[in-house]
Amino acid sequence: MDRRQFLAAAAAGSAAAVSPFAMAQEWPTGPVRWVVPYPPGGGTDVLARTVAEAMRKTLNQTIVVDNRPGASTNIGGQIVAAAKPDGYTIMSADNAILAFNEHLFSKLPFNPEKDFSYIGGISRFPMALVVNPAFAAKDFKEFLAYVKAHPGKLDYASPGNGSPHHLAMELFKNRTGTSLTHIPYKGAAPAVADVMGGQVPCMFLDLPAGLPMIQSGKVRALAIGTAKRIPTLPNVPTLAELGVKDSEVYAFQGILGPKGMSPAIVQRLNGDLQKALKDPEVVKRMADFGMEALPGTPEQFHAMARAEAKRWGEVIKAAGTKLD
Repeated sequence: MDRRQFLAAAAAGSAAAVSPFAMAQEWPTGPVRWVVPYPPGGGTDVLARTVAEAMRKTLNQTIVVDNRPGASTNIGGQIVAAAKPDGYTIMSADNAILAFNEHLFSKLPFNPEKDFSYIGGISRFPMALVVNPAFAAKDFKEFLAYVKAHPGKLDYASPGNGSPHHLAMELFKNRTGTSLTHIPYKGAAPAVADVMGGQVPCMFLDLPAGLPMIQSGKVRALAIGTAKRIPTLPNVPTLAELGVKDSEVYAFQGILGPKGMSPAIVQRLNGDLQKALKDPEVVKRMADFGMEALPGTPEQFHAMARAEAKRWGEVIKAAGTKLD
């Protein structure tokens, strides 16, 4: 190899070595696709569109929301896991894909720990234990006494098997040694409607959907699954206050991308996400939904998600719940 060939080879090798970072500096040169594994119009979809609009301001590119519901978010997850890791495909990810499904399904089309790039957390929102206003128990102490006096006789509603609402009650049952009968619905709206109507006496309800109903008295909140009381419901005690240990129950959301994304692009997306979480419209939307922002690094988001997967795995195993 002569000197010119050597220099050419060295230059090519140097270019290859820095190409991912060069790509990150140029990225994005076109629209970014944001997969939402739920139908349009729900809380996850609305939040994704709000955050995407805020991130668009700093990315200087359009973010196109692509709704791909089905199979407890596994359809959306499979699409993103199989996408090119070039930063142009990301997704909303919640408890289902990050913590529940690996325990609920015998086989998944992806590995939630190994087949994604973790970009950052968006928010979390608590679940409240609510009852129909006419239900005999007026507070949590009376509710717990009633459930213990009528094992297996009290029904509870949820938006479906494997939903955060369903598993929140399974955790409650596990921690209190009680027995209630699950009535799964096809979505949150009919489940809440039947609790308000008195057909089913109780459920765990997420605050984005439930806060207006609690504040208007259509359902009564007995306890909330947060570490501390929340400003929007200052008179509702936490489960921990009421003596139920290790009982935090909330839904959380973040952003994933395909495995193998450039670290520089992941950091760029995370930085734009952190700015978006401070955007006035995002802050207002989260406050309206009773949500808490989850700022932090990709590493912190990954660690939190895997810790939740371990915690909920124990609950799901104890409940014997499967979705196969």
